[in-house]
Amino acid sequence: MRPHPHRSRAVLALLVLVALLAGCSGGDPADSSVPTVGGTPDGGLDGVRSPSEAQGGTLRLVTAQVDSLDPQRSNVPAIWNLMRLYTRTLVTYSSTPGSTDQLVPDLATDLGTTPDGGVTWRFTLRPGAVFETGRPITSRDVKYGIERSFAVDVVSGGPNFVLDLLDPDSLYAGPYQDESPDRLGLTTIATPDDATIEFTLSRAAPDFPFVLALPSSSPVPVENDTGAGYEADPVSSGPYAITSVDPQTGIVLDRNPAWTPDSDPVRTALPDQVVVRTGLTGLDRDQALLAGSADVDLSGIGVQQATVNRFAEDEDLAGRVDDLTTGSLRVLALPTTVEPMTVPDCRAAVAAVVDRADVQDALQDLGDAVRSSVLWPRSLPGGPADPDPAADLDAARQALAACGRPDGFAVTMAVPDVPMSVSVAERLVAQFAQVGIVVTLAPLDATTYYTAGIGSPAAINGGQYGMVLASYAADLPTPASFLVPLVDGRSITEQAGNANYALLNDPGVDAAVDAAVGAGDVAAWAAVADTALATHALVPLAETRVQLLAGQRLRNGVVMLPYNGYDVATAGVVGG
Repeated sequence: MRPHPHRSRAVLALLVLVALLAGCSGGDPADSSVPTVGGTPDGGLDGVRSPSEAQGGTLRLVTAQVDSLDPQRSNVPAIWNLMRLYTRTLVTYSSTPGSTDQLVPDLATDLGTTPDGGVTWRFTLRPGAVFETGRPITSRDVKYGIERSFAVDVVSGGPNFVLDLLDPDSLYAGPYQDESPDRLGLTTIATPDDATIEFTLSRAAPDFPFVLALPSSSPVPVENDTGAGYEADPVSSGPYAITSVDPQTGIVLDRNPAWTPDSDPVRTALPDQVVVRTGLTGLDRDQALLAGSADVDLSGIGVQQATVNRFAEDEDLAGRVDDLTTGSLRVLALPTTVEPMTVPDCRAAVAAVVDRADVQDALQDLGDAVRSSVLWPRSLPGGPADPDPAADLDAARQALAACGRPDGFAVTMAVPDVPMSVSVAERLVAQFAQVGIVVTLAPLDATTYYTAGIGSPAAINGGQYGMVLASYAADLPTPASFLVPLVDGRSITEQAGNANYALLNDPGVDAAVDAAVGAGDVAAWAAVADTALATHALVPLAETRVQLLAGQRLRNGVVMLPYNGYDVATAGVVGG
């Protein structure tokens, strides 16, 4: 790693971290010596938990596994939240309570300008931003950071939005294979001067600024890039720099002395240090929060059911909880290429049978969920009204008759081989049996379910999966990001990771998508959701909810909706 003025403190910090977290797996969860955060239930959703401008102390974070600390390689929203501490982007998510899914300028002076509806975008960098090395950040550094994502043979695993938007024909292989005479790099990104960057996209993309808010669009200094090894020591453009990484004791971030508050309108940088304990189970993370040895769980999945059960018994503990829907929708997809789901009336029969209250009950046995009958996450405003229909067996029988299967039919359902999903699938099997639809479950390996399993159209067709149980969430908090991969026939890809699980290729739906792109308003996207729902190729079931528990010392607790966790960029602590 590069020499750092706080490097000598790293060993001491790690020893302190081990002591703080030694009781994560057991012991008395109460610690009366730790100042307890105040507040009311859901206080961090539209407000701030324990506001404070006090600087100092160590912010203690816990999480499961970290996929990568390289901003161009991570594809986990929880880690994107952590990266707000050491990466900056042209625009980023707001830290204002209730508006955290909205963008604000970061390295740029504004949210970008487009003269042609989203094909070309221009940004101007604000002055004063520097890397931890002290070198000023230029437009070429932003361009180079984005170019790294194209080197898929070296920098793999991160989001791939820019690949399609900036090089749909895959002509550019990244900066490590750039053989152009002047090494101009990606020609669809222009940097006429140090403060200006211009993008020319392959198609109109009004949501493009949200892509630029991802850590994968952060600047990287070419002189410090070590390719696949960059994750061991990424160069900071934010208020903190990574000073130590250890698989056993965690990650330590110290203040970046080159960062200045007047150059950064978003981050408050209140703690002196941030430590992250990785590799903890859900119960261990909960225990750390309860014991006061952790301030924030980064994971984005909330507390475990055993911990939820304590909230009803402890009013003070319940006051530290924020309950939110995550945008992750559990759906039953009915692939339109597999018999008998090729027939719309057969799909309509399935949709009419579904009892969402029963599904919700199954989910709440192991977690939490709220019923949903629309293809729209609750966190997005302007969506279609949710009628929350009950099961209608008479309508299902009529639809079966219309599809030529009055006595029902046999079908196979793909399901990830995990207890919660199998529990939901078993409830659905019993529901469908009421009208003669006989379902055989096909539990698939959960680790490859969304790639080689249902993420592959060939696997769906080869397995003859007429039903597919899936959880789906958008990468960006916009209607287009949610709907296009899920329902647009042109989004179907034979590559592993296809998200159009119903293999829906409907001209009416595609036309509605085109109209929504042209209109650029939420109402047009709501029409897309309604049009897709009318095909009965996707049956929404429930949206996942999580309960976030604020640590006892946490100050400035603001729920960051895109990451399902507390915003670490503005969090503070009390008590050292």
